[in-house]
Amino acid sequence: MPDTLIFGMEVALNGLMAGVMYSLVALGFVLIFKASGIFNYAQGVMALFAAMTLVGIQNGQVPFAHLINAIFGTDIHYFGWELPALLAIALTVVVMIAFAWAVNRFVFRHLVNQEPIILFMATIGLAFFLEGVADLMWGADIKTLEVGIPQGINDWIDGTTYEWFGYGFFIDNLDITATIIAAVLVAALVAFSQYTKQGRALRAVADDHQAALSVGISLNFIWVLVWSIAGFVALIAGIMWGAKSGVQFSLSLIALKALPVLMLGGFTSIPGAIVGGLIIGVGEKLFEFCFGTGQCFGGAINLGGATENWFAYVLALIFLVFRPQGLFGEKIIERV
Repeated sequence: MPDTLIFGMEVALNGLMAGVMYSLVALGFVLIFKASGIFNYAQGVMALFAAMTLVGIQNGQVPFAHLINAIFGTDIHYFGWELPALLAIALTVVVMIAFAWAVNRFVFRHLVNQEPIILFMATIGLAFFLEGVADLMWGADIKTLEVGIPQGINDWIDGTTYEWFGYGFFIDNLDITATIIAAVLVAALVAFSQYTKQGRALRAVADDHQAALSVGISLNFIWVLVWSIAGFVALIAGIMWGAKSGVQFSLSLIALKALPVLMLGGFTSIPGAIVGGLIIGVGEKLFEFCFGTGQCFGGAINLGGATENWFAYVLALIFLVFRPQGLFGEKIIERV
């Protein structure tokens, strides 16, 4: 088997793993948009805030320590204890539920039936506010996230592919774990959306706020529920990305990578978020391999690298022109 084909297979597998990581972020966008019609610009910052809160709780860090020390002249930073990973995750989930309640109580309950652009602008303000609060609470330094997720090369895949091809594939255990978690998460969310009373209520609220209210659906409860679920998904994404690259403020930018995923998969489809992520992940890796570095077709096309930075957005632009609702999105027809 040609070496280029073997290397391409490894690149494609790593692209699938990267696509799953993108999909974990895109899922939060889909959940909120599907239930409330709001494009939540703050989803990436929610992943950052959740990851920073998890690290802070796990390490026993005092929230707002820098602010407290500056006001009172003290020098406290830690409580002096550390919590197990599972307990810290559970407490972080509680914090994200409290955040969901606060968002509904102080922001969105006052914006019922407003234009989508007003709701979108509210999420932009929420993103900057939440980023500032995270900085004040936990500090801006890069943090290491340790929750027991295995990392490093998967020896079984490395050994098996070496026996088959004479070359061992490098697949990170963290990416494999993220793939398994994403599959379970998608299955649970689809089942919740399709087969539960609350899931059907979410879709009703998305169609028409006033109509949902008229049939007895509590808009406040639904929005707290959907933002809580989105907060949990943001926590999962924050854990995976934080364990992979460290918990830092650049983590909030992963939301930008989720936008092409949404455009491909559709803003209202949970499975579409996964499929879109896989397409983007594999596409950008193979395009970089073939044309960014000139590994295919005898090097006839060599764009000089760095194609991963723009490939996803060009692909999303093509979809916007020819299929704006995405692969799995609902086609909306308005009669006038």
